[in-house]
Amino acid sequence: MCIIFFKFDPRPVSKNAYRLILAANRDEFYSRPSKLADFWGNNNEILSGLDMEEGKEGGTWLGISTRGKLAALTNYLQPQLDWQARGRGELVTHFLTTDVDSLSYLKKVSMEGHLYNGFNLIAADLSTAKGDVICYYGNRGEPDPIVLTPGTYGLSNALLETPWRKLCFGKQLFLEAVERSQALPKDVLIANLLDVLNNEEAQLPDPAIEDQGGEYVQPVLSKYAAVCVRCPGYGTRTNTIILVDADGHVTFTERSMMDKDLSRWETRTYEFTLQN
Repeated sequence: MCIIFFKFDPRPVSKNAYRLILAANRDEFYSRPSKLADFWGNNNEILSGLDMEEGKEGGTWLGISTRGKLAALTNYLQPQLDWQARGRGELVTHFLTTDVDSLSYLKKVSMEGHLYNGFNLIAADLSTAKGDVICYYGNRGEPDPIVLTPGTYGLSNALLETPWRKLCFGKQLFLEAVERSQALPKDVLIANLLDVLNNEEAQLPDPAIEDQGGEYVQPVLSKYAAVCVRCPGYGTRTNTIILVDADGHVTFTERSMMDKDLSRWETRTYEFTLQN
């Protein structure tokens, strides 16, 4: 499971403001093999981690390209999974490697949504010249994707902006950090956002999670109901912060657990300017 908070304003009034601030957690089994974020693809233009699970190799949960394509995925919490369904991580990598715009891509995905277990997909075209477009589609929600209006959003393992208590709590912490962003050095803002992503306070009771997850979620509810999930062998193993400023300068910071060891983490930061 995962959680994503993001604020976007394609035309910020202040030169010091960010067009996009995104903070995301990847929650996964600690033993699932994956690669840390790095550049890959034709001309090394795509930056993301990669899933290396057998049969799912090459998929990802979050990525951005130097051409301004960004995509992020969360799973939709469901008690029963179809183990014959297609890997959802390919939805992100396919968008990052195609020339199709975000809305057209999500329209195509919506026609094939039944082939996958439940998911939410954010797809964006970030363009300094044309303005940024961010779209959303969830295959357990409305049949058509939507273009998001500028603002602040939260996404976990239900549909976009579903008011799970942990999402509302985390979004408030995120907003507090974002409101101070223009007055803070970039490294301090990133540190504050990482603090948000690593908050382990369980937000209970939450009937919405219980109703959606059923018996599947009951044994781990007290751990799962926090922004940062900590269960035996499963939980938050990657934090990612993406900042895009008014000039199209991107800062991508990833903090990852090393060797399934909660006491060992590595932080990497990449910076580049959008080529559009």
